[in-house]
Amino acid sequence: MKDPIYKLVELTGTSTTSIEDAVEKAIKRASKTLKHLCWFQIVETRGNIEKGRVHHWQVTLKIGFMVEE
Repeated sequence: MKDPIYKLVELTGTSTTSIEDAVEKAIKRASKTLKHLCWFQIVETRGNIEKGRVHHWQVTLKIGFMVEE
């Protein structure tokens, strides 16, 4: 394909470990049903606080993938 066309999906990954883990989980899940994943963009990062500490990360990202012809 000379000039590829891309589609975006927006997902929110979650993790009690880290922001990076939340992103990895979202990408891993998307790769189960989508082909040709190319890139991601973090749109929002937030989390829950429990007893004065970060308890749970929530990372919303857009994942771009190439549309097949």
